[in-house]
Amino acid sequence: MTEAQHQSCVMKWSEQASIRSKWPCLKLLHHVPNGGKRDKIEAAHMKQQGVKRGVPDLDLPVPRGKYHGLRIEMKDDAGRTSVDQDWWLGELREQGYFCEVCHGWQSAVSVLEWYLSLGEFKP
Repeated sequence: MTEAQHQSCVMKWSEQASIRSKWPCLKLLHHVPNGGKRDKIEAAHMKQQGVKRGVPDLDLPVPRGKYHGLRIEMKDDAGRTSVDQDWWLGELREQGYFCEVCHGWQSAVSVLEWYLSLGEFKP
């Protein structure tokens, strides 16, 4: 499976009614569209609008435990993070976010379940 297919599986999992009834806040899980191939004009427009290299793929802006939110960088089984991605993950961790690189959709689902089980935000 490709990284995009794994990410689609995570989103499908998060949209299941039984999962949403347990964790309604999953409705806030979203993709940050920084990757992908674009022509030069579209790439320039996206950059002007604030797209930045390396921003993690998935964002759950829901505080849990000691964290301000969850950010996930999706990878396929063989994927590796870039220098830009490592920088973003480190900076976000310093700001109080839980960040994880997930290889495959099952890994991302496990991280989401763990994160959501942390309970109420306690800085």
